[in-house]
Amino acid sequence: MLKTIDSREKLAVAIDAGRRATLGWLASMQAPGMPKGCMRISAAHDPGRWPGVLLPGSYNGVMCIDLLGGLEGWRQDERAELAAWFEESRLPDGRFRIEGMEEGAVFKKPDIAETWRYIDFHVSNYALGAVEALDPARRPVLDFVRPYLDAATLGHWLSLRDLRDPWQEGNNIVNLASFLLLLRRHGDGELSGAGWAPAVDRALGQIIDWHDRLREPSTGFWGVGQLSDPLRLLHAFAGSMHNFHIWYHEGRPLEGQDRAIDYCLSLPPRVDSACIDVDAVDVLVHGWRHLDHRRGETEAWLAALLAELLAFQNPDGGFCDVRQGVRRQDGWVGGYEEPQGLSNSFATWFRWIAIAMIADVLWPGRWNWRFRRMIGIGYRAQDWLEGA
Repeated sequence: MLKTIDSREKLAVAIDAGRRATLGWLASMQAPGMPKGCMRISAAHDPGRWPGVLLPGSYNGVMCIDLLGGLEGWRQDERAELAAWFEESRLPDGRFRIEGMEEGAVFKKPDIAETWRYIDFHVSNYALGAVEALDPARRPVLDFVRPYLDAATLGHWLSLRDLRDPWQEGNNIVNLASFLLLLRRHGDGELSGAGWAPAVDRALGQIIDWHDRLREPSTGFWGVGQLSDPLRLLHAFAGSMHNFHIWYHEGRPLEGQDRAIDYCLSLPPRVDSACIDVDAVDVLVHGWRHLDHRRGETEAWLAALLAELLAFQNPDGGFCDVRQGVRRQDGWVGGYEEPQGLSNSFATWFRWIAIAMIADVLWPGRWNWRFRRMIGIGYRAQDWLEGA
């Protein structure tokens, strides 16, 4: 922990100031003539040239506003109008897609079907998260999820996961699991959530069994070559923390969780990319709440990173991903790009997730953070907080 109450209180004051600055920056990203909450992704984003980028700009921004408590003052008609705007990007089967993405400009895997599946799953998870933040009772369209309830179809899909790239596959898996959980909660036009529950439970069990067979026992992570190469180990950690959410949500003991904590504590508590930082914080915060394992060291590590994160905030109130290079939308290799270093809604939301998770460890209950209910980045298991 921090050495003095005074230095710790200074960090808490900085969180309050940073929150206000970020809410101001997000308001400045409002796209002219669009529903409230429809946002540019950064100050460099020209919606006239890149209208599709309003979708990620907005779903990241809305979930950041919700995390910070900024949606509480919105009127119901404002929420409904923005939710309907998000759904304009929804395909008939329920997937969301960014306008302007075309086949020749996207890449995640050599198989174009796998590329589109990754991109559609990722965009849909976040778009659905924003809609749920606006209206938790709004029923999503989940027709695209139903094929994965068939054991043979799901087994074939799992067999194609390439654990040479566990970071990418971790996103694939947590996104599919998040859709299955939505189906169990909301149902669809044919059945209620309770009606789908047995099939969803079987699918989740199949996913968990697949992981249990392939986990590296010495690290608790999934991924090929992680014991022979530090970069592969880093990627195995970054991918595996996504998969961990399935265990957290379902209240299952997570084998190797103590070893995952050990790995994260071996990383220096300094700012890296927005993804790596939130991944490490997620593992440590859930581990701190769930296990009696190196809790004092975890608190000290989190406090040190918190100071670095707060100092990393841009003068305009937003956050960037990293300082150098070019930032692109995941998978859109030939599409929208902007310089790194700029405040953008993706990095701003991710960095506030990390700050909020740390803050709830160091100052329990001081702020009413609103974490996502859907698993994936931004989710934090609530049951452990409530002592259940």
